[in-house]
Amino acid sequence: MKIEIKKTRPGATIPVYASPLAAGADLYACTDGEVRILPGETAMIPTGIAVAIPAGYAGFVFARSGLSVKMGLAPANKVGVIDADYRGEILVSLYNQSGQTRTVNRGDRIAQLVIEKVETAVFEEVDELPSTERGAGGFGSTGK
Repeated sequence: MKIEIKKTRPGATIPVYASPLAAGADLYACTDGEVRILPGETAMIPTGIAVAIPAGYAGFVFARSGLSVKMGLAPANKVGVIDADYRGEILVSLYNQSGQTRTVNRGDRIAQLVIEKVETAVFEEVDELPSTERGAGGFGSTGK
């Protein structure tokens, strides 16, 4: 699948898959300088790129496991969604869940982009839903 990419800032890095079977392509920071993120704070980190995702697909911005586990930096919204009709710059909202100030520099790998096929649902209001064994059991209802 081809995804058209436009650099929106000088020096931006095109996403790269780190291994042949990687599901996500690394997104890189395209900052003007060092960005300091205090514990418990969120910073919007520009990537310097915009993408044209084909209709029927969406881009999902996930944490990079090493960055989140080792440094405590992960997307604040947990998973960012890039709709097929969005053409603006991809920004990553990095939340510092560690107890230390963290820094992000231009060129740092900050998240990963996964392109997935999506369906558009047709929502239909009904008086009753079909029953299931679980029913309305909520959080923890399927555990032992």
